[in-house]
Amino acid sequence: MPQKIYVGNLPKNIGNEVLTEKFSKYGHVCSAKIIKDRETNLSMGFGFVEMESPEEAERAIVNLNGSVFNGRSISVVEAKKSLLH
Repeated sequence: MPQKIYVGNLPKNIGNEVLTEKFSKYGHVCSAKIIKDRETNLSMGFGFVEMESPEEAERAIVNLNGSVFNGRSISVVEAKKSLLH
């Protein structure tokens, strides 16, 4: 069963492909999406990654939460259902 992960404090200049590549080291990435401002189409600095299994998601969370990505310390946590709606 796929598991969604919230990724915060992302560098503004990365795209979905870079996010996919970063997380694919920990398992199969079903999807990765940087959230963009509707008016400017610029990154809002956060996104969501969906991993194929809860085990892969947990591995990514443990290894990436608090890590430095392009000079920024990123937040990687299980996505809460309230964030997904």
